[in-house]
Amino acid sequence: MPTTGHASVGLRSERGPILLSLMLATALVALDSTIIATASATIARELGGFDQLPWLFSTYLLAQAVSTPVFGRLADVLGRKRLMLAGVALFFAGSVLAGAAPTMGVLIAGRVLQGLGAGAVMPVSMTIAADIYTLEERAKTQGYLASVWAISAVVGPTLGGVFSQFTSWRWIFWVNIPLCALAAWMLARRYREAPREGEREPIDYLGAALLAGGSTMLLLGLLEGGTRWGWGSLPSVVIFSAAVLLLAAFAVQARRTRHPIVDLAILRRRVVGVSTAVSLLVGVVVLGLSTYVPIYAQGVLGTGPLVAGFALAAMTVGWPLSASNAGRFYLRIGFRYTAVIGTSLVVVGTALTLLLASGSSVFAVAAACFVIGAGMGLTAVPTLIAAQSQASFTERGAVTGTNMFARSLGSAVGVAVCGAIVNARTTVGPDGTPAGPGLMSAIHLVFVLLVGVAAVLVVLAALMPADLQEARERRAATADATPA
Repeated sequence: MPTTGHASVGLRSERGPILLSLMLATALVALDSTIIATASATIARELGGFDQLPWLFSTYLLAQAVSTPVFGRLADVLGRKRLMLAGVALFFAGSVLAGAAPTMGVLIAGRVLQGLGAGAVMPVSMTIAADIYTLEERAKTQGYLASVWAISAVVGPTLGGVFSQFTSWRWIFWVNIPLCALAAWMLARRYREAPREGEREPIDYLGAALLAGGSTMLLLGLLEGGTRWGWGSLPSVVIFSAAVLLLAAFAVQARRTRHPIVDLAILRRRVVGVSTAVSLLVGVVVLGLSTYVPIYAQGVLGTGPLVAGFALAAMTVGWPLSASNAGRFYLRIGFRYTAVIGTSLVVVGTALTLLLASGSSVFAVAAACFVIGAGMGLTAVPTLIAAQSQASFTERGAVTGTNMFARSLGSAVGVAVCGAIVNARTTVGPDGTPAGPGLMSAIHLVFVLLVGVAAVLVVLAALMPADLQEARERRAATADATPA
């Protein structure tokens, strides 16, 4: 059981090695999301198959998104430690396969394994943190976990460029091997999971298969529609029809079985349902910006890839900085008002993007992204912790996994909708990115869409259950428990 008091939180505390192992495991996913982008062209030149290059990213995202809710629920049934070690092992195997890949096909297979590993690592690491730390302690713990993303946002692209230019792009994957080994060793040695009481719940294998299949079809259709095939084409119709049928069958299976792989009834709880909806829209905003801010910086402002990356990095720096301080807010004013402040900052930041023009400074772009990132840190983390705090131990993994799946789904929706807007007004350049005289007006429409989504986020944050009085009571109890 977790102990109270901020003195027990930190890398030197009794639970410090567990926290460090969670940070190392998170670093695997955080680095992998940034390190490969700068080396993709080098990989394509060496292995060939340039037309398959987008699948390096799509298959990873698909595997991670589809497996996240399943692994989250399995952590409730089989135990956190077992699933966490399985996720690290999958990431290890994927890294070895990708690093030694002789062809693009083998490399893509390695990326699928990495994605499956990430689908276990992310929800289970957040669940373990919620298990071993109290609500008050998690306010400080988030600072450690958020710092991993901040460091990775800066270090990842740099390492990717260094490896591909001075050694070999294969080190992008081989560098994961010692990290995986160290994280698994520390977790296996120091994390002692409490024995589960009672009989283990049966695993709904049919529900898991239906959810995974339906999610795969839905995300594949959203990610590839409008690019590899038209929205109204036969492949799109077949894929989306299959997604609807499989997900409908999953919903029926979830209602008829006693222990579904994901219990849809948890979404009826106000805090969980709102948190999940917030996570979905967060995905829309983040992927919309991540995709089109670099295109705007390079295609409209005429900057190089490095400067464009700097503009976007402002968001990935602002996010963990505010997330590390989010605990001070929700412990003082509650989750709802913290989320309202965060979503309001997102509105301000997205509104600032509407002022961007063909002659804007890249610092203006970075400033808008930083404000959005700061808002996201006060939105995404507190709403997830609020949902976790309302879930029992045997539900916490499922709640966390569902929340993270919603963000992945939102990311796919954001890419699809924003892509449809831009593709309708631009042409595709020789490098495969949008170009032409309509690029500025198209990206402006994307920014308008993101302002609208941010406004809906504010409404959703306001729908969070009122908890100001609870925050005051927690603060008073903490003050009374602090020795003079």
